[in-house]
Amino acid sequence: MNSSPNVGPDLTGGGASAPREEGWRQAVAIAVAQPVAGPLFALVVIKAVFSLTTTTFLNVGNLSLIFQQSVVIGTLALGQTLIILVAGIDLACAAIMVLATVVIGSVATEGNVALAFVLGAVACVAVAAINGIAVTRFRLPPFIATLGMLTIITAGARLYTNSRSYPISSDWLMLMGSGPASGLVTFSYGSMLWIGLTFLLSYALTQTAWGTHVYAVGSSPSAARLNGIYVDRVIFSVYALAGVFYFLAAWQALGRTPIADPSGYQAANLDSITAVVIGGSSLFGGRGGVAGTFVGTLIVTVLKNGLTQAGIDSLYQQIGTGILVILAVGWDQYFRSGRKA
Repeated sequence: MNSSPNVGPDLTGGGASAPREEGWRQAVAIAVAQPVAGPLFALVVIKAVFSLTTTTFLNVGNLSLIFQQSVVIGTLALGQTLIILVAGIDLACAAIMVLATVVIGSVATEGNVALAFVLGAVACVAVAAINGIAVTRFRLPPFIATLGMLTIITAGARLYTNSRSYPISSDWLMLMGSGPASGLVTFSYGSMLWIGLTFLLSYALTQTAWGTHVYAVGSSPSAARLNGIYVDRVIFSVYALAGVFYFLAAWQALGRTPIADPSGYQAANLDSITAVVIGGSSLFGGRGGVAGTFVGTLIVTVLKNGLTQAGIDSLYQQIGTGILVILAVGWDQYFRSGRKA
C-alpha cells in the first residue's frame, strides 16, 4: 500500500513564477550588458537631476531646443566615431566643418549657391582624405596629423576670409534649420538628417563586410592584415567618409545659425570626442557604435543646457565636460585592464 501523501496541483503559482523570474533576470542582464545601457542610464540620471533643480528644464520648448542643439555635434560625432573605431582620432573635425561653411558662404554671396554647395563638400572630403593619407601613407600618429591639420585649417580659414563672416540668405543653405513645427516643438530637417544618418551608419557598421573590417582593424590591425583585410584602405575610407559627415554638419550649422563665421564652433572638436567616448566607444579602437554616440551627444548637450538653466557659468560647464571625458576614458582603461586580466 502506498503511504505517500497525495500531492495536488500547485495552486500558489510558484512553479510558473520561477521560470518567469529567471526570464526577467536574463532579460535585465542582457539589457545591462549592452554598450549603450551605461550612457542611457547616465542620461536619465542627468535629466532627473536637472528636472529637480530647475523649473524650466522639462519645458517642452526647452526639450525641443536640446535636440536642435545636438544636431551639429551629433553629426560631427558620427564621423568621429568611425575614426575612433579604428583607434584614430580627429582633432580637426570642427575646423574642417567651419572651413566648409566659409567656402560656401563666400561663394554663395556671389550668387552661385549650387557651386558653393559642391565646393563646400569637396573641401571637407579633400581635407579629411589628406588626414587619411597622412595616417596611412606617411604613418603619422592620428593625434599629430589631425592636430597639425587643425592649426592649418583654423588659420587658413581666417586668412581666406580676412576674418570676416558671411551672412547666408539662400533658403537651400538654411534648409536644415527649418522643418515642421507644432506649438513649441520643432522637428527640423537637420534633426531628421541626424537620425537618418545614425541608422544608416549603424547598418553599415553592423550588417556589411566593410563594417566588420572597421571593427577588425580597430581591434588588431596586425590580425586584420593576416586575415586578408587591406588595413590602410579601410583606414583611409574611414577618414574620407568622415569628411562627408563633416560637410553635412556644416550644412546643418548654416541652418541653425545662418552666418559663416571662421571663428565658430571652437569647442566642437572636443565636444564630438566627448560624445563618442561618453557613448561607450573605446579610444583604443574596436569597440563602440553609433547608438552610444547618439546618446553621448545628448548627454553633452543636456549637461550644458541644464547647467545654463541652473545659472552656472560656461567656464564651469567646460570643467564639467572635461571631467566627463577623463572619467569615461578612465573607465574604458579599467574595463580593458579587467578583460586582459
